[in-house]
Amino acid sequence: MIGILIIAHAPLATALRECALHVFPDCADGVRALDVLPDDTPEDSLILARKAMAALGTDHVLLLSDVFGATPCNVAQQLGNGHNTRLVAGANLPMVLRSVCYRHESLEQLAARAHAGGTQGVMPVGSTAPQNQTGQRHAPSHRDHQQ
Repeated sequence: MIGILIIAHAPLATALRECALHVFPDCADGVRALDVLPDDTPEDSLILARKAMAALGTDHVLLLSDVFGATPCNVAQQLGNGHNTRLVAGANLPMVLRSVCYRHESLEQLAARAHAGGTQGVMPVGSTAPQNQTGQRHAPSHRDHQQ
């Protein structure tokens, strides 16, 4: 099975893991979380991330981070150097749940499923029943201009 390591700004990583355990309590050993605190240095976070990854007990690890370009993601990128890992940024609960469900697939497939779960889990929701929503968001006279 592929291990999952969530690296995010505190307390998001732990919260996402706890939500996953709420739905799938048997995934505890395969999912780890590292909360990056405001005063943690990137070097300290990298040391903690290496320990968390080693605790998964597998060479294949899906790394999930919250914000591309932020410290947790940068640490995850460094963590992945030289290892059989894939990193997906923009972690949300649908992404984590999808990842937990498909840990038996290849690392490439799991990364694709994580990405799909994260993006498909974000959608506008109207105040009326779905069957009554027309999908029209603008007044009829409004035009979107793209360059």
